[in-house]
Amino acid sequence: MPLINLVITLIVVGMLLWLINRFIPMASSIKTILNVVVVVFVGIWVLQAVGLWGDVSTFRIGR
Repeated sequence: MPLINLVITLIVVGMLLWLINRFIPMASSIKTILNVVVVVFVGIWVLQAVGLWGDVSTFRIGR
C-alpha cells in the first residue's frame, strides 16, 4: 500500500472520529469506548498494511 494512501486514510478516519466526538451528543463513556475501538482497529489495520502484523485469522486460541 502506498504511503500516501495510508496517510490519507488516517486523516479521513481521524476527521470522522473528531466530527462524531464533536457534533454527536453521546455520554462520555460511550465516546471513550468508541475512540478505543476505532484506535485499536486502525492500529491493527496500519500494522497489517505495512506488513508488521500477519493475517489475524491465522492466530489460534486453545487447541
